Amino acid sequence: MQQNHIMVSRDPLRDVLEFPEGDVEVGIVPRKIRTEMLIVPEEPPDSWNPQVRDVVRCHTANWVVVSHKYRHHSSSCWVRDRAGERLEIVKSLPKQQFEIEQTGKEEEKIFGEEKDALNTAETPRGSWASFDLRNSVSDALITELLQKNPPETIDSLNEIRRLEDRQSSLFLLYPAQDEEEIVERRIPAEIPSEHLGHRILVKCLQLKLELEVEPIFASMALYDAKERKKVSENFYFDLNTENIKKMLSSYITFSDISTQSRSCIFDITYPSSDVFLVIKLEKVLQGDITECAEPYMKEDKNREKLKVNAVTSCDRLGKYRMPFAWTAVYMMNVFNGSNSLERDSGSDRESVGSNSLDRKSNSSFEQFKRKASDMSNLTRRGSLERRCGEKRRSWSPEDLGTSIDTFRPITLTISNFFKQEGDKLRDEDLFKFLQDLKRPTVLMKKLKCIPASLKLDIAPCPEEFKYCLTPELARLRPYPDDKGRPTKEVLEFVPREIFVPNYLYRDLLFVYPKDVNFASRTVMAGSARNIAVKIQLMSGEDEASAMPVLFGRSSCPEFATEQYTSVTYHNKNPDFYDEFKIKVPCNLSNNHHLLFTFYHISCQKKSEQPTVETPIGYTWLPLLKDNCLQTGEFLLPITTEKPPPNYSYISPDVTLPNMKWLDNHKGVFSLVLGAESTVHTQDRYLNRFLYLSELCETGRVPRAIGEANLESEIKQSCNDISLAQSEPLVRFLPLILDKLVQLVIKSPVLGSIKMNLSREAFEALTSVVNCITNLQEGHKDQHGRHSLLTTYVNYQTSAAFGASGVSLSGFSPPQSPGYMPRPTTLSPTRHNRSTSHPELHETDEEIALITKGIDRTASMRSPAAESILVSSKSRKPLHEEIVLQWVVSSGPAREMALANSWFFFELMIKSMVTHLASLEMLEAPRRVRFSDQFLDDITSLVTMITSEIVARFMKDTKSITNLNASLAFFLFDCLSVADRGFVFGLIKQYCKQITRKMLNLPDVIGLIHLKLDLLRIVCSHEHFVALNLPFGTPFAPCSGPASPSPSVSSSNSQSSFLSTLVGGDKATYADLSLEFCQQHFLVGLLLGELPVVLEKNNLHLHAKCVNMIRNLMTCHDCDPRYADPECKSRVAALYLPLLGIVMDCLGQLHTGPHDNSKDPKGPFNEEAENQHGISQNIAMAIAGTYHNFQQSSTKTILSYETTRNLLTCFLWVIKNVNTSCLKQWWAELPNARLRQLLEVLYISISCFEYKGKKVIKKKSQPSFRKTSELKSKLEDVILGKESARSEMMKRKEKNPQAGGTGERLRWRKEVLTWKSSNTEANERPKAEIEMDAHIEGNFSTEIGLVILDTLENIIQVASHSDNLQSLLGVVLRVVLHFMSKNQSTTLLKNIFASQRSLIFKFPNLLFDEETEQCSDLCSHLLKHCSSNISTVRSQAAASLYLLMRQNFEIGNNLARVKMQVTMSLSSLVGTDSSFNEESLRRSLKTVLVYAEEDNEMQDTSFPEQVKDLIFNLHMILSDTVKMKEFQEDPEMLIDLMYRIAKGYRNSPDLRLTWLNNMAKKHLERGNPTEAAMCLVSSAALVSEYLHMLEDQPQLPIGAVAFQKVTPNALLESAVSDDVVSPDEEGVCLGKDFTEQGLIVLLEHAASYLNTAGLFEAVDEVYQILLPILKVNRDYKRLSCIHRKLCEAYERIDQLQGKRIFGTYFRVGFYGSKFGDLNGVEFIYKEPSLTKLHEIFSRLENFYSERFGPENVVTIKDSNAVDHAALDPEKAYIQITYVEPYFEPFEVKYRPNQFDKNYNIKRFIYATPFTPDGRAHGELGEQYKRKTILTTATHFPYVKTRIQVVDRRQVVLSPIEVAIEDMQKKTHELAQATNQEPPDAKMLQMVLQGCIGTTVNQGPMEVAIVFLSNLTDGQTKPTQQQNKLRLCFKDFSKKCGDALRKNKNLIGPDQREYQRELERNHNRFCERLIPLVNTLPADSYVHFVKK
Repeated sequence: MQQNHIMVSRDPLRDVLEFPEGDVEVGIVPRKIRTEMLIVPEEPPDSWNPQVRDVVRCHTANWVVVSHKYRHHSSSCWVRDRAGERLEIVKSLPKQQFEIEQTGKEEEKIFGEEKDALNTAETPRGSWASFDLRNSVSDALITELLQKNPPETIDSLNEIRRLEDRQSSLFLLYPAQDEEEIVERRIPAEIPSEHLGHRILVKCLQLKLELEVEPIFASMALYDAKERKKVSENFYFDLNTENIKKMLSSYITFSDISTQSRSCIFDITYPSSDVFLVIKLEKVLQGDITECAEPYMKEDKNREKLKVNAVTSCDRLGKYRMPFAWTAVYMMNVFNGSNSLERDSGSDRESVGSNSLDRKSNSSFEQFKRKASDMSNLTRRGSLERRCGEKRRSWSPEDLGTSIDTFRPITLTISNFFKQEGDKLRDEDLFKFLQDLKRPTVLMKKLKCIPASLKLDIAPCPEEFKYCLTPELARLRPYPDDKGRPTKEVLEFVPREIFVPNYLYRDLLFVYPKDVNFASRTVMAGSARNIAVKIQLMSGEDEASAMPVLFGRSSCPEFATEQYTSVTYHNKNPDFYDEFKIKVPCNLSNNHHLLFTFYHISCQKKSEQPTVETPIGYTWLPLLKDNCLQTGEFLLPITTEKPPPNYSYISPDVTLPNMKWLDNHKGVFSLVLGAESTVHTQDRYLNRFLYLSELCETGRVPRAIGEANLESEIKQSCNDISLAQSEPLVRFLPLILDKLVQLVIKSPVLGSIKMNLSREAFEALTSVVNCITNLQEGHKDQHGRHSLLTTYVNYQTSAAFGASGVSLSGFSPPQSPGYMPRPTTLSPTRHNRSTSHPELHETDEEIALITKGIDRTASMRSPAAESILVSSKSRKPLHEEIVLQWVVSSGPAREMALANSWFFFELMIKSMVTHLASLEMLEAPRRVRFSDQFLDDITSLVTMITSEIVARFMKDTKSITNLNASLAFFLFDCLSVADRGFVFGLIKQYCKQITRKMLNLPDVIGLIHLKLDLLRIVCSHEHFVALNLPFGTPFAPCSGPASPSPSVSSSNSQSSFLSTLVGGDKATYADLSLEFCQQHFLVGLLLGELPVVLEKNNLHLHAKCVNMIRNLMTCHDCDPRYADPECKSRVAALYLPLLGIVMDCLGQLHTGPHDNSKDPKGPFNEEAENQHGISQNIAMAIAGTYHNFQQSSTKTILSYETTRNLLTCFLWVIKNVNTSCLKQWWAELPNARLRQLLEVLYISISCFEYKGKKVIKKKSQPSFRKTSELKSKLEDVILGKESARSEMMKRKEKNPQAGGTGERLRWRKEVLTWKSSNTEANERPKAEIEMDAHIEGNFSTEIGLVILDTLENIIQVASHSDNLQSLLGVVLRVVLHFMSKNQSTTLLKNIFASQRSLIFKFPNLLFDEETEQCSDLCSHLLKHCSSNISTVRSQAAASLYLLMRQNFEIGNNLARVKMQVTMSLSSLVGTDSSFNEESLRRSLKTVLVYAEEDNEMQDTSFPEQVKDLIFNLHMILSDTVKMKEFQEDPEMLIDLMYRIAKGYRNSPDLRLTWLNNMAKKHLERGNPTEAAMCLVSSAALVSEYLHMLEDQPQLPIGAVAFQKVTPNALLESAVSDDVVSPDEEGVCLGKDFTEQGLIVLLEHAASYLNTAGLFEAVDEVYQILLPILKVNRDYKRLSCIHRKLCEAYERIDQLQGKRIFGTYFRVGFYGSKFGDLNGVEFIYKEPSLTKLHEIFSRLENFYSERFGPENVVTIKDSNAVDHAALDPEKAYIQITYVEPYFEPFEVKYRPNQFDKNYNIKRFIYATPFTPDGRAHGELGEQYKRKTILTTATHFPYVKTRIQVVDRRQVVLSPIEVAIEDMQKKTHELAQATNQEPPDAKMLQMVLQGCIGTTVNQGPMEVAIVFLSNLTDGQTKPTQQQNKLRLCFKDFSKKCGDALRKNKNLIGPDQREYQRELERNHNRFCERLIPLVNTLPADSYVHFVKK
């Protein structure tokens, strides 16, 4: 910056280049309090001891806060409100229209008139000549289309249109990153606040007893029956009438307003389902409880007497109470509304919104103030903060907390109280009753009830409540006046630990007398039965020392000096349930004690006992013991005499001389002391530490310790802090940490002795921080930062840099809302260090800022005190001392410091900033801000920590990840306050250390993860752009506007490019060169990592690195500081090397979720040259990122999401970089490099294609994770990365009871929403889908326009350079690819405009030799001509017309376009199911109108040629209509397509197109065989053409060469010179009519045949292909083909005997409803194993839907159909199973199953019949008719059904039928016997069928019927009988062979079965002998057995 000072000062964007003034601010955030005044001790401040003073300062000081004015621009703090942001975006975005979302409904009106005319289902082809095209309606014309404008004008108009309604921000439309990926985010610290639980407001409305004659005193409290604890203090209320109250006027002279409260607020931190509200009633002491309660339970007629007794008791015993009654309310019934509670009409409370950081440009310090004032009274909610009503699933703590906050207010009336039993006063008895209350038992029924009426209002407490008092009776705001009856907050006794630091001054003591035992008191000593205990807090020993600190109860003075327990009548061993609340004095001393005086109360007035109370004993309890407040359970002895002098210093346990003790000095009085104190820690270790610290401050050292031992004692106390209990440590955390920090930076001095405690204090500090960090797992963020510690560092730390009593110079007093920006001048002082640690060195001069003077005003400071500056004698800057102690630390302290490094780093940063503020150096030059020694220590520390990371990253991944993040955040923070060159040096050193380690490791993935995390955090700095010095390069113009959109006018000439550039080599700053990395250090580091990471085979690493860059660009794009296009251009120029990196990783880009067949070389099939100005390795070495690793030969393909992210970044750079500079740079690039650029654009089009709402609907978070992302997650879990921990944290959030208070939930929930993987519903809301589609549509459109802008720029660059002209063809391919995808109407208009401009300027791209592109263009134009959107049709029709006109102007005819358009339309209508013929007809009409309106072409033949072409296209459309009619009838559809293809015999191109369409249809239906036959026919057709063109020996000689594959190929031989001439213009122009096209067809045909399992046919196809490849020397393909042949032969061998082929059926159609099909028979080829009922069902269902179920009849038999007998109104279908038929001579040529199922055209089926017409009869009359059918062509064919063209029949006589059956059985036996390997089960099945007992009559019956006449030996057998006899002989022999084979196969368990079969066979042979024997019987039997 200094070297280029002049350039920067003149730069119009200098505000972006420099750090702004006031970037870092230090100020005071006023402490938020709920009370009207701060709560402080009432005693004068001078009397406060140091510990109380520290506590008061800690709880009254305002917060010293460091704020960063521009930090909200950083992603580390920017929490995007995606829901609100998306809503605003949707409002501002136009609605994009997409064809994919159109249903066509909007076109119905337009096309309604045409639809009737287009019903052409029965119209013969060619009748479209009668269609009057002029009756059609055309779309709107583009007026300027027919005007002759120059190309420059056209381009300018196109550019203007592209710039309309553009989106300035690209990333605002892009989906946000997952929260887990944002590692740079530190959850902001919470402003400290007072802890409040879930608050319940209880109002006591009425208390009435049936007998109202005396005062009744009530109290209530909450009890947890499950925890068996009292969870709140008592609330006392008085609902007596004024007359009743006057009965006690002699005792209560007045009552303070605070004691007249009748409503209270309870807090519940831990919601429980066992909480009860217990109400207890007391009355004035009278006597026995039972006797006193009797009148209330029974109607007593003598009320006057009762009233007189009551008045007497009140006069005499008015200050004594007795237990009376109690009741309890089960709070769960209140919360869930059960038990028919009477509810009021109050509505539910409104939910409270959370505070989030808004990304705004105002002062960050003001945000702090506003945040402090808007935090809902700044109270910390309970463990379960749930302010909005959620649906309850169960009574979990989370749901219960929600219920407490949201239940409907109720008015509850209690009608009965339970009489209090005198022996059931203990809490243990009460808890037993409470458990029984939930489920009433017999015990509860025994309790006596007192009728009464208590009416309570119970409701959730509102946020603001008037006239409210704290437990200390301090007034809460708002408290308007003194007229309102106050409401009291009831102090909660939390049943479990709660880890929240103290927030306010509180020092309360609760005394609970439990029981006393006076049984040992003798009768002579006096009565001791009605015992009352008087309680006093004494500051001395005389009566006047009783302190008025006991809180009054109800309708009495606010404070009292004494109070009495309730009295149990006639009980020497009474129990007590009383609670006494005491305000503890702040200046406690050893003589402060509790004095207990025991009295016997005389209930009855006796003459011998005139006094009411008689003292019977005394005891006491000192409040302090070893300087610690005493709490817990105590058992005290009682003396019967007054205590002696000075007793208060001695415990009553000590035996004093001459004292009388009850029961021989045994403990007879038990009590419990409990404290709610923010002064007394109640932990001996903490108390010891604070006490010794106080001694160091005061210098008054007790003799017991001694000055010499004080240092060792305090060192030991520092070490013991870690032994303290967790809860008190947390509650006093700010105070403890402040004390430790003070010891670190300030060495205490006692007289001449100076103690050096820095090391011990630092070690203690590490220990405390470690304890807190390990305390609550769920309280930490992803970096291990604990919420309590972050709050301390950001707000509460005051020991080092001011708070209450230590004010930063120049800041306003807290009562002022602002602060002064300039501090006053301070005088430094010097002090020498201690020599107790020789390794510590001296420091420079330091500043001490200590102010004194605290008063009780609201501000807690006197104005004069703010200006008092007192220098400390040995105070050092905290940051210098911490870094020093950290560097020299060792052992556990070093480990704990590393484990919690973030705390010390953040503490150092705050110290550094506040130190600079105190010295007025926040705006000073950075190099002089800190001492060289400090910077050296920082360097040593960073080096040490980096070494730890490198050494331990594989051992403890979790902690090292946090350590790495902490270091990154420290460097991040240093960039704001320290010298940036110094910080860059630290970053560079880190990178070098990491790189050195990576050179020696085989697996470096973990280190790369850490490095990327650090870079991402550091680079998320709000001034990242300024840090990278974006000036002084060729891409940083000094003047002139830079538009992010391309400019045509400024770039038409080469020279204009140079006008705005600064000198320098552009290529140098467009790659990762040395110069680039030196100029742009951080960007160089980032981009240098990207190519290294992409080399690794790790998808998660790829995503991480790309997301790092994406995150930065998102921040730049949304940053209002860079909103100006020129400024954004300067920022984008920093990322120019990204373009080259993306082009280099071209082969790794994913081409989209639906495109997995991407050619490794991309769509252009050309290798790109590797052109770099400087070695990337050098650049990366400069940046410290060079890795000398072996590169993998195969790079991993990036995931789809990562590719999208990377390409979005790529396109953002192109969109925003200065266009002129960009084009100048591209003009210097080689051709291959620009081809790579175009290929990236090609892939981008696929990646950002709009997929439609259906796809968006499926993108729900849990299910839309790609495999690669799941793999990444698994890697994280294995490596222990943060995501695994995050999942654990999420689970802990759902279970807040897992440890400590659930406060962590609030800290986590309000700031950062953690992603949940299981709670999102499967069905996304429709509104959300609509919003997503709206944004996605605009994003896709903007991306498309950026790509289109880039293409136009490349066209301009290429058009000015001769050596780049070849790029134009590639550009056209990209444009065609653009047109093939789903695009918005807005984008399509611009695409068509660019396409027309490109073809207009360079027509040779289409009309020279690039016929394929012409074909593609025609296809895309026709597809868009059939669009439902008129705008798209209009544009497409205009492009189509211009294409025709240009073709005509070049060649004077339309031959080329005519053929390509016709072929394209044929392909379109044959394959595109969404094709709309009405829309296309309208577009064709538009083309005709263009031809008629084009005046320039009227004198040519062009209009007539256009009309002819349109006519031909209409004929194709007629076929389309028919095809749509039969869309659901696959056979009819294929027949129609076949007919169309056959009609194009004189047009080979179109015939080929339709054959290809048929192949696609077959593939859709899963018919690979038929698809292969289509391609074989196509190949035969191409061969015919090539043979006519040039007779080459390697090519097949026409269709004859394919005869072995299929005889059907001969049908293609009809093409000859007399039909088609190969030289004719426009004929055979397709890419298939070439040798290469033939090769492709054959390869695909072979592939489909292989899929179908026809391996023999694969061989035949390859035999045609091999000679071609041999001549071409294509050895790679030859090798591949031979491998495939080898595999095919192996499959043939493996599947021998196991192959199954198609099944065939004869289907006949009868009836006039079938039209032309009436009486026609077909052979249907169905998939293998298709059953007869399956095809029956399919055809019957289809035709039933077409004709109606009642009109379709299926003929079940196979007999001849009598047409005359059929109903003419019905449709008949006859289906018969048929088998292939071969003549006897054919069988030997078809030896295997393949031959018997391939190239077949004859089929047979048999029909049984009898002479009388029946199908089946006796054997002697059973005939069979065999029908042989011949088809027109051979199977397999291009169709799955072929018409029968011939049939003949053969009739078999009964004996011939029998011979055929016996031959069949004999054949089956032979097959089963000879099977290898043998199959015993199959053999036994066949044997059972032949000679089994159940079927033995079958063969035997045949023999008897046809051979029985031969048994007489006289009848001469006929020829047929002899043939049958031979069949039987053969059958019998085969049965014997089978039995012997079976005998060898069976096991022992089947031997009996074998013998049975043999017996059956013998019987069969014996019966058969007479019928077949022509030899002697014995010899025949011998023959058979043999």
